[in-house]
Amino acid sequence: MWRRANRLKRTEASRRLSLPRINVRRVLISVAGIAAVAACLAFGISALNQPIQSVAIAGRFQRVSPLDVERVVRASVRGAGLVSVNLAALSGAVAQLPWVDSVAIERSWPRGLTVHITEQVPAARWGEAGLINVRGELFNGDARHIPLELPHLSGPDGSEPAVAQRYLAMQGRLAEAGMRLTALRLDARGAWELDLDNGVTVRLGRKRVDDRFDTFMAVASKIVAQRAGDIAYVDMRYSNGFAIGWRGGSA
Repeated sequence: MWRRANRLKRTEASRRLSLPRINVRRVLISVAGIAAVAACLAFGISALNQPIQSVAIAGRFQRVSPLDVERVVRASVRGAGLVSVNLAALSGAVAQLPWVDSVAIERSWPRGLTVHITEQVPAARWGEAGLINVRGELFNGDARHIPLELPHLSGPDGSEPAVAQRYLAMQGRLAEAGMRLTALRLDARGAWELDLDNGVTVRLGRKRVDDRFDTFMAVASKIVAQRAGDIAYVDMRYSNGFAIGWRGGSA
């Protein structure tokens, strides 16, 4: 009985330790297939990764020079192929050019690139030589050529977004009333003041600026429209009304 029990135990142990048979032929065929696919893929990439020979520049250009764009592209892709070229890094290099707002680059097979450029659209001047775009962003702090017809915005350092946002909110309403905003100022104390194209200055102060501007549009703007030539300024810094400063000197 004891010997029989030992034989049973050895049989069970051998069953537990038995491993599945490996089909070596199938494994070799699979490895060879993977290697063949990898080789074909590497060959295909190598065949497609041709040197970049042509660069096409697309967009509407007034301030950006297509030649400058092409020069930056060719300097950035020197030695790279059409597949291996880093389009994100290339777009970033082109975006550093003055007056470039956005860049989109695509491969043009078999050996070219197409670069789509969108120029910045200036909405206002900032300070002495800055330009703000239609999103209220300061995109050029030292512009050489500034369109004189743009409104002039100013304020403390770092206030560009706030001033631009207020300008964008005001200028549409003023245009509906037949007036154009030519300057908007925020001083160091936080007081707001704007100039109109008819020569009138509107003082809004530091508090309840939006409410005061609403009052100006609802009431004072009608007087300004009728007698702009006689008015020097409109002071909205009163709790129950406003004051008008006449060009003769009286208020």
